[in-house]
Amino acid sequence: SPVTGLFGLPSQRDAFTTAPRTIAASLHSSIASHYINDANSREFVNIDGETLRFALELRYGLAENWDLQVEIPWLDQSGGDLDEFIDDWHDFWGFSDGGRSDVDTDLLDYTYANIDGDGFRFDEDSSGIGDVSLSISHSFYRDEGAAFSAFAGWKFGTGDEDDFTGSGEDDWFLGLRFSGAHLSDLPLSWHGHAGYLRAGESDLLDDLQEKNLWFAGIAMDWHITPRWSLIAQLDSNEAPMDSDLTATGDEAFLATLGGRWRFAQRWALDFSVSEDIRVESAPDVTFQASIRYRHWPQD
Repeated sequence: SPVTGLFGLPSQRDAFTTAPRTIAASLHSSIASHYINDANSREFVNIDGETLRFALELRYGLAENWDLQVEIPWLDQSGGDLDEFIDDWHDFWGFSDGGRSDVDTDLLDYTYANIDGDGFRFDEDSSGIGDVSLSISHSFYRDEGAAFSAFAGWKFGTGDEDDFTGSGEDDWFLGLRFSGAHLSDLPLSWHGHAGYLRAGESDLLDDLQEKNLWFAGIAMDWHITPRWSLIAQLDSNEAPMDSDLTATGDEAFLATLGGRWRFAQRWALDFSVSEDIRVESAPDVTFQASIRYRHWPQD
């Protein structure tokens, strides 16, 4: 959700570190469509809008089994243009739309309120640099086709919480990753991670905020040809707010399905779609695309 996106939860990646003195670069893009309207006797939430995000990710191999990663995001929060398409998408697949087809399309309104007077309201288009993150990874076990690594990182409060481009505070995180080939003749590879994030105190959420957040995920890459793969991924994370509503207080569960095209040596294009498999715990649907360039030797 746009609230969870304020914090520095790291994305999945493989456990293999970048080779020493080489650079890997990726440009990620996503469009997330949100619609949630829920209430109980103490709380009300309405999350209606669209988040466009681009992120430049750079990795550098510091030494054998060590790499450094920086991610520089840019975000745009708006009413968007996808609501009618998303309604048709849900109808086609038979998914629940949570009531979004009953309201006007392409609106921006992120609102939360409770009877104690806590909450936030955001309803003006905004864009800008998000919260930059820096992390280090160490692959402490490597074998043919398998690796385990530990990582730690810092997310800097470079975004603007008033524009929903960042939390306004620094976060730090740490965790473990694994990667490995499938233990059979199937051309599958597996990746996963799990970790902990300590969130800085955001003025936007104030006393509503949960500061100790866990995250976990697993991904599969099925090599159907030398150039093409099917990719599937599951992700989950702790909710960033103390709330009894699903959208703001329950753990998020997302499923992603897509493909990877290795269209040239060292180049790959990823494309995927994510859905909230726990309805209202994450964006209704997110369309993603990434272009990757790996192991660029320095002069």
